[in-house]
Amino acid sequence: MMRRLLLSLTLAAGLPLSAHAAPPAPPVTLTPDRPAAPVAAGASGADARLERGRYLAIAADCMACHTAAGGTPYAGGYAIDSPLGTIYATNITPSKQGGIGHYTEADFARALREGVRADGSHLYPAMPYTSYARLTDADVGDLYYYFMQAVQPVDAPARQTALPFPFNVRLSMLGWNTLFLDNKRFVPDPAKSAQINRGAYLAEGLAHCSACHTPRNALMAEIGSQTLAGASLGSWHAPNITSDKVSGIGAWTDAELAAYLKTGHVEGKGQAAGGMAEAIQNSLQFLRDDDVAAIVAWLRTVPPVRAPGQTKAAFSHGSAGSEEPLLRGMAGATERHSLNSGAVLFSGYCASCHSASGTGSTGQAYPALFHNTATGGNTPANLVSAMLFGVERKIEGEEHEAFMPRFDQRSYVQPLTDEQIAAIANYVLKQYGNPDVSVTPAYVAQARSGGEKPVLARVQPFMLPGGIVGLLLLIALFVWLRRRRQRKESA
Repeated sequence: MMRRLLLSLTLAAGLPLSAHAAPPAPPVTLTPDRPAAPVAAGASGADARLERGRYLAIAADCMACHTAAGGTPYAGGYAIDSPLGTIYATNITPSKQGGIGHYTEADFARALREGVRADGSHLYPAMPYTSYARLTDADVGDLYYYFMQAVQPVDAPARQTALPFPFNVRLSMLGWNTLFLDNKRFVPDPAKSAQINRGAYLAEGLAHCSACHTPRNALMAEIGSQTLAGASLGSWHAPNITSDKVSGIGAWTDAELAAYLKTGHVEGKGQAAGGMAEAIQNSLQFLRDDDVAAIVAWLRTVPPVRAPGQTKAAFSHGSAGSEEPLLRGMAGATERHSLNSGAVLFSGYCASCHSASGTGSTGQAYPALFHNTATGGNTPANLVSAMLFGVERKIEGEEHEAFMPRFDQRSYVQPLTDEQIAAIANYVLKQYGNPDVSVTPAYVAQARSGGEKPVLARVQPFMLPGGIVGLLLLIALFVWLRRRRQRKESA
């Protein structure tokens, strides 16, 4: 659900996090005109409109991308590390100097749904306008009203994005939009229930789930035939969330899916990290229960997509087991365990939290490593990324934050080398997860640097010289044709 990535390219908005909890309120009837937000009980007029706009901003997860760490809400400056370069989210406070205070509602709507700023320049689809295009006019109006009336203006402009050539030519997005932007508003399906239509509006539009969970083509547009079938997001992997019972979430219960969206954790299934943890922390946990139930109902209707060759659900792999007796010389020889073996490293760095047998802690604040989608999936991406970059997830009302330290070079504990991360990952996969998956030090190094680069990023260094060569060839062809014509005319 993460918003920010054409991870690939992506941009987005808030109040302090404590202000984001949606108050109890009666449900709103879904209509084609307004599949919008609930209104707080007793609210009316301007207050009701502000409340709707506030809730819509939460559902759209605007805070996450448009607020830098430690910064003022919506003041921009958040760095989105896309494979094509770093994209900095813009200031969307109502400041006329640094933000969008000079935007009319029409300007705001065009930026939100078409990716075009008031000055006519194009946004990158790291701002998920391809999803926000589905928002109704009424909801866009309420969002605009909220931002202009309730958000603190910040006059300082955000840091400017400067991608390498040719990605810095924003006009190129005009061609991209022509090819890939479906600028149509959401229309409820009369064959579906109001609840499913509500879930579709939330998931396809505001929460922009497909921006992260759908794989992309060579030009970094979503592949429609693989909607929500899972996608790489830098070093992380957004899993398959289609209704397939093996590769997707078809075998999860409604209660489990709702709990995951609200808390980021379901025992015996998985836990949120990376971008999904941010989406839950900043947005999904604050949605009303009826809206979460609507998203779950809609997910049940998403056509199943089975990963090639997968026959077993990711959460079904593994069982408890410990090699501590061997390591401590209590059950036979220890020669096969060097100080850098996976078992020894696991014992030293992981067992204190996840237990020597991989069963996790009491209460699962530190989850079990078996029956866990991070260790049982067809890719080791999330296991490796969690070790490299850690896990942070704060849920309001829970006493403790879900936390795992990072072990890359920025670790405040002992950093681990690529070889050590690979050794631990392979031990965990064989002992508790999918034994058919393995990790090499080269894979860890690639994850450490941001993951596998897409085609566009790999060919970028050759684009400028290739363009120059192509231009020279065109000039040479033009000169040759001109001279040939002149010779014919003089003959």
